[in-house]
Amino acid sequence: MIGRYRPLPTQGRRIAAALFACLLASCGAPEVTLEVRPAMWLVEDDDTRIYLLGTMHALPAGTGWDGGQVAKAIASADELVLELSPEQLAAVGAEFQRLAPRTAPLAMDKRLPADALAAYRTLEASGAGQSFGGDALDDWAVMVVMGQRVAQNARLLPSNGVETGLTARFSDAGKPIGGLEGAREQLMLFETLDPATQRTLLTRAAAGAGGAVADVETLTAAWSRGDVKALETMINEDVDAVPAARRAIITDRNRRWSAWTATRMDKPGVVLVAVGAGHLVGADGLPALLTAKGYKVTRVQ
Repeated sequence: MIGRYRPLPTQGRRIAAALFACLLASCGAPEVTLEVRPAMWLVEDDDTRIYLLGTMHALPAGTGWDGGQVAKAIASADELVLELSPEQLAAVGAEFQRLAPRTAPLAMDKRLPADALAAYRTLEASGAGQSFGGDALDDWAVMVVMGQRVAQNARLLPSNGVETGLTARFSDAGKPIGGLEGAREQLMLFETLDPATQRTLLTRAAAGAGGAVADVETLTAAWSRGDVKALETMINEDVDAVPAARRAIITDRNRRWSAWTATRMDKPGVVLVAVGAGHLVGADGLPALLTAKGYKVTRVQ
């Protein structure tokens, strides 16, 4: 059953933390109280302020991410901009169903070497043990359903994710919510990766599936304390090994988003932009790209 669409926090060592979108089904989690301070930047000129908040799209229950400077940004912003608007987010499930199936089935034991296949089967048997149905899916889509299971096993809930909370806040306040991409556009980033790149990513993800829950916990902890150096290290550890994927899923998108931000700076107002934390770190992250364009960019949390 397809759950709500959320980009995957981590999997296959850490590569999918930066690369792959996924559909996360809700799962039970104990209530905890955890106040965190994710990293956030401010891009500003004389009449425009744009906050850049790095997000986790699914979190443990009770994670308090909306305090500190984030609370001030929420209160002052005139509008919210996410990777996908609420309307586009709602459309992803149907788009996934259209794009994910293969033209003809291909058994997973024909795609993966023995060690990766064993780890894949172990992950498939975990949790409720529902079959991934991988034989019928494209390689990128298999990673999606794998990521869904990892999130369930790590007790991450999209209902507790930053985007869900921000959407509720801005909707209740009657403030507009926009998106940087469309549902089909975002999934086509993965659908159009060349077959060799998709197979490399799937193999690496399957081989690292046994450590995926630990990796997502490590990534979430780094995000929680605003440790951008740790985030950059974890995200770059694997994506640098697959340049075609990095270019399509991270670098090119960041360039498009930095161009959007530069254009938006010409219009007065206060905007909160909330995107996956992996898009804000490193030399090709949004803060660095906007600094290179000559904008004043300050880390405020």
